[in-house]
Order: sequence, then structure tokens, then C-alpha cells
Amino acid sequence: MLTRKQLELLDFIKTRVDIDGVPPSFDEMKDALDLKSKSGIHRLITALEERGFIRRLAHRARALEIVKLPDAMEKPGFTPRLVQGSKPAAPPPRPAAALPIDIAHAMEIPMMGLIAAGVPIEAIAHVSHHVTVPNALMSGRGSHYALEVKGDSMIEAGINDGDIVIIREQLDAENGDIVVALVEDAEATLKRFRRRGGMIALEAANPAYETRVFPGHMVKVQGKLVGLIRSY
Repeated sequence: MLTRKQLELLDFIKTRVDIDGVPPSFDEMKDALDLKSKSGIHRLITALEERGFIRRLAHRARALEIVKLPDAMEKPGFTPRLVQGSKPAAPPPRPAAALPIDIAHAMEIPMMGLIAAGVPIEAIAHVSHHVTVPNALMSGRGSHYALEVKGDSMIEAGINDGDIVIIREQLDAENGDIVVALVEDAEATLKRFRRRGGMIALEAANPAYETRVFPGHMVKVQGKLVGLIRSY
């Protein structure tokens, strides 16, 4: 599973190799993906290499080689996009004895994958499956989605590794809210939000992790924590 930015970068590298015979430079990749620094490109390249889609070649300029492509990129008309958590057009058939979700006071929401409560991981981008959650965990109007927590940086806020967090989609936050924050359009993390003038601080709830501070334009709020599910 690749994120939107990983897919965009892989598609850009393939296009340039097809046209010019050589991969683009890191500056060209940064400009093409509209990132603020080359550090985001380095993280995306590393993620693509770890997943086996590209290979870095030693002792060569612009030393990138495409090893394979996702199935979707082989199909005509493919355009990478961020899945925003829409429900499928029709739910699967239910056994006759099962209660419909609305009668059981619950609803299905998309599970978008992992979110880091620790060192940030690549940005979420794909619905992996759907989970059924009680309506009581929904907060206010708007779309909701679920994420599995990876890491322990929010343990003092009662959020443990392996928990499922329920997120309400929104693009702003108040100081003290626990949010899904997208950093440089390349990595996502679950942290407490603080605005300090033109800067944004992403605070952990574990003294082992430092608060990370970024210029405001580098951080985009993707949603607010409104509920949590834990399996024992």
C-alpha cells in the first residue's frame, strides 16, 4: 500500500525516465510534488525503496532504478489520489438474523491504516477495510474514519500502541486538541496541537518524546480525535 505522495513520486520518476532516460533530480522531485524541502523527498524515496518499488544504485548520479510498479499504475487513466473516506455504494449482504447497523445504534467507518504515536510514519492514503463503531463515539456532524495507533508517545493521554482511534475530519483545531497532523504533506502523526504565533507545536504525551515545532505552513490538520476502541 502506497500513500498519495509515494504514488505521485513514483509516477513522476517513471515519466521522466521514459522521456529523458534518466531519473529527475531531488530538486525537480521536490518542485513536482510541491514540497518545501528535499528531506520530504528523501523520506519518500526511502519508503519506496523499502517497499521494493525502486532501487538506489551506488556510485552513479541520479542513481534510481524502478524495480516494479503498483498494479493500479499499469491501468490506463490511473491518477494517484487521496481517498477521503467515502462509504461504499452498497454494503455486503447480511444474514437474515443480523440486525442492521442503524438499528444497533452503530455505523461503519473506513479504517485508513496506521497512524504514528511516536516517530511519524508516511501519510495515510488508503481505506484498508471498514469497522463498525457505536454512534456514541461519533462527535458532531461530518465524516469520521478510524486509524490503528503505532507507538507509545501518547500513553499518558490514555492512547496505547494497537488502539483504534476514531477521527472526525476537520481542517482546524483548538490548542490542546489531539489531532491527526500531516507534516510537509509527507508524514502523519497523532499529537496534541498547540499554536504559538506563526509556529505549530506537536506535543507528545510521553516524556521520552520531544515536542516538535514547525512553521505553520508545514502542518495541516487532518482531523480531531473523538473516540477510542481498545481490544484486550
